[in-house]
Amino acid sequence: MSDSQIALLGAVAGFTIYLGLPIGRLRSPAPRLRAGLNAVAIGILLFLLWDVLSAAWEPTDAALSDNHWATAATGSLVLTAGLAVGLCGLVYYDRWSVRRRASAAASSQGPGAATASELVPTARSRAASLAFMIATGIGLHNFAEGLAIGNSAAQGEISLAVLLVIGFGLHNATEGFGIVAPLAAEGVRPSWGTLALLGLIGGGPTFVGTLIGQQVVNETLSIAFMGLAAGSILYVVIELFAVVRRAAMKELTTWMILLGLLLGFATDAVVTAAGV
Repeated sequence: MSDSQIALLGAVAGFTIYLGLPIGRLRSPAPRLRAGLNAVAIGILLFLLWDVLSAAWEPTDAALSDNHWATAATGSLVLTAGLAVGLCGLVYYDRWSVRRRASAAASSQGPGAATASELVPTARSRAASLAFMIATGIGLHNFAEGLAIGNSAAQGEISLAVLLVIGFGLHNATEGFGIVAPLAAEGVRPSWGTLALLGLIGGGPTFVGTLIGQQVVNETLSIAFMGLAAGSILYVVIELFAVVRRAAMKELTTWMILLGLLLGFATDAVVTAAGV
């Protein structure tokens, strides 16, 4: 299989993220549906968090078992740094963006004209921000997946690369749903252009990672991006928990989180069953 064919497979795996995005165009979903959408997104993201962290820790765990202390130390430090940047970086970015909006509102209305309520992000802007953060976290995760596809092809394991494309493609289909869940939950109906951009941010890195993975086989690079992805996904999960808590639908939320987790495991079944 040629490099261009492998790149095409990577593009297909990334493109499937668009399958779940149109749900964001729902018109005025009912409150229970809104809460359920957010809860399912939490379940999917919790699965992704576990999936990413287990894959990122596996090389370090193997190095510790083989008494390769330097390799283990390098892997754990890279993972720690990625987690810190992905998680804490989004906290500081969120604070900076709030201050920027406050400054813009104050300057446009004149000194002392902006009230405290006007400086607080609206539900619409908060939902849009969450959607883009989810897309970014998933994009980092998908870049690492693309690296795995490209690395497998570079090592001549074409059948493995194809199986990874199938499995990651199924993952991406559910991840697209997770991206737009905050928008649907707040009744925000994004434009098709916004959905296209969200899909590009979340799914495009699969293609880019495949291209790079064919040329560069580097375990440390993969760990770094998985650490970044895990940190950003964890931040988004914390934010989404705050959203569903305000809905005060504990039973529905619990069942829908479980459904999201099961969807994550179900879409992973193809790769797992193949022994990858």
